[in-house]
Amino acid sequence: MRLDDYRTSDNVGEAGRGGGGGMGGGGLGLLFLIGSKFGIGGIIVVVIGMFIFGMNPLSLIGGGSQVGTSPQEQTTPAGAKQICDASPARKHSCQVLASTEDTWAKIFQANGQTYQPPRLNFYSETGASGCGQAQSAMGPFYCPSDQGVYLDTSFFDELSNRFKAAGDFAQNYVIAHEVGHHVQYLTGIAEGVRRDQQRVGEAQGNQLQVRMELQADCFAGVWAAKNRDRIEPGDIEEGMRAANAIGDDTLQKSAGRAVVPESFTHGTSAQRMAWLKRGLDSGDPAQCDTFKATTL
Repeated sequence: MRLDDYRTSDNVGEAGRGGGGGMGGGGLGLLFLIGSKFGIGGIIVVVIGMFIFGMNPLSLIGGGSQVGTSPQEQTTPAGAKQICDASPARKHSCQVLASTEDTWAKIFQANGQTYQPPRLNFYSETGASGCGQAQSAMGPFYCPSDQGVYLDTSFFDELSNRFKAAGDFAQNYVIAHEVGHHVQYLTGIAEGVRRDQQRVGEAQGNQLQVRMELQADCFAGVWAAKNRDRIEPGDIEEGMRAANAIGDDTLQKSAGRAVVPESFTHGTSAQRMAWLKRGLDSGDPAQCDTFKATTL
């Protein structure tokens, strides 16, 4: 995807190394991080590990809770540029974020609303977030407590090597998916799902989480569709390979486990590809209402 001539975002920062006391909220921290993350990265360590032990790491997803919020230091435009220029991977991420800012600002404006962009927080191996300690093993994630996207760009190497999903558009999909969670937070969708999850059992909570994740995939597709003039040959295939690689069924099989649909929290590979494609084909956020869909 041709973004090399795009501006870099000023909504960036460094996530300082967090200590063990950053979890807060009776365990909300780590669980909340896992619940909001993209679902690749260290998923072998985190999500599959929790599946094996029969745990539901995603029941606490949602906005509204401010437990463990850490104040973010303000970054000047000059400071933001320095952060973005620290590596090619960071610069590209900053350009993707800037593109999502411009795209969602137009979408919100068309609906008489004002878009408040998330902050992209870079870290290496470990860092502090408003939802607790950030660790590379968690993969990229969105923290609604501080409305921040957290990213260790070494994850892109894992995306390419472990998950065989190389390419800049695969990386763009990762960031756009997390921004999709931010859109869910701003529109109240995340808070509504969190409330519903608190009223239902684990299996139903998982189903709601699947719909959350698939909607974020669709929102990522909407962003790409609005920037179709920048899409290059092979980009869509890169995104589909990434979506296919991180379906719950594929991940459970790769871990040597039986496929258990009741434990799914992100959707099957087929579902993730289908909803990403739905966003790409329609370019319309209204077509991403997974909660009203009779079939996923």
